[in-house]
Parts: sequence; structure tokens; C-alpha cells
Amino acid sequence: MPKPPAQSRERPVSLKTLAEYLDLSPSTISFVLNNTPGRSIPEATRARIKAAAAKFNYRPSMIARTLQGKRMQTIGVLLPELGEGYHSQVLSGVGELLMQKDYFYFTVHHRHRKDLIAAYPSLLQSRGVDGIIAIDTHLDAPLPLPAVLVAGHTSLPGVSNVILDHHLAARLALRHLHQLGHRRIAFMHGQPFSSDSDTRWDATLESAREFDIEVREELKIYLSKDSHSPEISYPGIRDLIRSRHHFTAVLCFNDVSAMGTIRALHEAGLRVPQDVSVLGFDDIQSAAYQVPSLTTIRQPLQKMGLTAAQLLLKKLAGETTTDLVYVEPELIVRESTAPPPLASASPVTKAGASSRKATQ
Repeated sequence: MPKPPAQSRERPVSLKTLAEYLDLSPSTISFVLNNTPGRSIPEATRARIKAAAAKFNYRPSMIARTLQGKRMQTIGVLLPELGEGYHSQVLSGVGELLMQKDYFYFTVHHRHRKDLIAAYPSLLQSRGVDGIIAIDTHLDAPLPLPAVLVAGHTSLPGVSNVILDHHLAARLALRHLHQLGHRRIAFMHGQPFSSDSDTRWDATLESAREFDIEVREELKIYLSKDSHSPEISYPGIRDLIRSRHHFTAVLCFNDVSAMGTIRALHEAGLRVPQDVSVLGFDDIQSAAYQVPSLTTIRQPLQKMGLTAAQLLLKKLAGETTTDLVYVEPELIVRESTAPPPLASASPVTKAGASSRKATQ
């Protein structure tokens, strides 16, 4: 009868000790526990190995796997930050598939710092990840591992991209506002570090021309604050109201900027949507629970994350993958948009005048 391996909290059971206990070769145990394909091992032996591994809490060494050139079943994920909005929902789609496929993943946050974006891929590689998924991350050079980008807008050798169809998104948004009767629309440009900003802006300008909507310089708002809270749009909307330039709708860069917009309008005594309509972008989880609930362009964020994970696992399996995958947006109409007010006097102009008096 084999002697049970000695258990210690300081030193876990080794492969060699487990092999002696089972009277099997270490390679046979390794093949079973690592699910190595192409090995003919009886099911009864496989069951005995797994039972012993569970009994003595044995886990294959990840360091040993790396030294042997085997995969770590681990993915690295680059993203600006975690929060309630865009990035966390994409990440949840990534995590859902990787969990199903028994993969582990690391997340690293870079806050759009170029030095961190440049350094992290090699650091992740040194920790044994098999591939990288980058979310809303602008890359200037190829990565050292198989990679998939979500909203990367970067053409790099061997790197696949999962991208929203921004031209369709802009068309859906402006067609909705145009059909409601809005012509004087305030347009919001995203922060310069966001990978979607320029692509979405170009698509918006193209759709505005299609619907014969003038994009007026005095009604442009440029976001700049490095934040993912409603504060990003609040100062710009407040300044726009004080300028007394007439507008009846705001096309926001994302849902959190729409929330900041609604707050600034409310403080100026303007009602949404009776005085000004507000249209968001993303359809984050809280968009439906705002007061009023947000009309928005829905990005299938979890689907985008899941698609990226599927592409990466195909790359790791040596399967042929496409370089570019477009996903379609959807217009979600809720309470924050309505036809413009019919009164000849602009509520926005009146609010601007009141706001200027209050600050004098």
C-alpha cells in the first residue's frame, strides 16, 4: 500500500510525491491534469489521478508550465480603468467567455498613459499570459503576443479589431433628432485620449451633411477632462447655456456625459426633454434608470467583449481569424428626447440670460 504523501501548509504536495503515492510516472499525471490531447490513458487511471489531486489539493505549477513552453490558460486585459460604464461592461463579456473556457485573466489599468501602455504588454508576457485583449487602448506598435483590440482603431500586423459601426450609430442618432424636428443641435466631441473620439466625430459630421444639419462652431463642445463621471460635460454645457446661443438638442459623446448635461440643464431651469432633448451613447446599465431615462445609442458592450475573447482563443488555437469585426449599434428611445418647443422665444436663451445675471 503506497504511503500517503505528507501534507504541509508551507510546502504543497509535489508532482513527484503524488507520482510515488499513485505508483505512476510524473508525465502520466501531468498529461491528465493538464488535459494534454493525444494521450491514451484509461479512464479509470484518469479518475484515480484526479481524485488524488483533489484529496491532497495538488495544483500543476504554472512556472513549470512556462518553462516547458506550455500555455498558462491566462489572458492579460489592458483597459483605461474599471468603473460602472463602458469598460466594465466590455470586460464582463470577456470574463464570461474566459470563465466558460477555464481561462484566468489579469487586468491592468493605464489611464491612457503612453508609458504604461508601452510597458504593460511585456510585463504581462513575463508573467506568462498567453494573449492580450486591449479595450479602448491606442497602440502604436505590434504586441509581443496574440492580441485583439476592442475599439482600438489601430491597424497592426496580426492584431484583430472589434469595432462598432460608428457611421451607422451617427446616422441612427441624427435621423432620430432630425425626425423629431431638431435642427439646432449642440455636438459633443470626446476626449482626445479616447480611441473612439475621432472616428465617432468624423462619422457624426458625415451624417450631419447627409441630413442637412449645420454643425455650428458655437454649438460644439470639446471634452477634455480625464474622467469617466458626469463631470466631464457639466462645465461645457453650463458655458453653452450662458453664451445664449440657441439650441434644442444635445448629441452627447457617451451616457455619462449625457448625465452631466442633464444636470447642467436642470440647474439652469431647463427641462429635459420639454426644453432641450438629450441623446446619449453606449446604453450603460444606469441609463434606463436616470430621470428622465436616457434615449441613447446602444453599443452591445458585453457582446463586443465576448467576441474579442472568442477571436483571441481562436488565435491561440492556431485557427484563421479575421482582422476586423464590426458590430451594429441600436437606437434605444426613452424619455430624454422629444420634439423641440414650439414657442418663438427660446427657453435656452432665457436660461442663459438668467444664468448671466446670477453670476454678475
